[in-house]
Amino acid sequence: MLLAAARRFVVLLVLIGGGAVVVALVLGLLLGSSVNRSVSLGLYLAGAFLLVGGFVLGNRGPVRRADDGGSRSFGRAVRRASQEEMRDSVNITVLLVVLGAVLLALGAAIDSRYELI
Repeated sequence: MLLAAARRFVVLLVLIGGGAVVVALVLGLLLGSSVNRSVSLGLYLAGAFLLVGGFVLGNRGPVRRADDGGSRSFGRAVRRASQEEMRDSVNITVLLVVLGAVLLALGAAIDSRYELI
């Protein structure tokens, strides 16, 4: 089970990171930036976006919108989130934060302006 989860994580990392690198390379070439700088900035931006997304999703409360007319809060029908919904919310948050941190670390490792050691 852990091997399958690691495989899915790597696939997500390659897809998101690869997409960020391709977009950053195209924009970097259009703007006349170096390849190294474009790739590191693309990874920084993708990582920061995922971290912010994880933070926003992680701050959702235990109340969800109800489509079937539950109790009303601020004019909207709301209901309490189920255990499964809360677990999914935490899992997605952790996934986004870890992916974002890995992309930021890759961007820092690639960035030639700074030495890590």
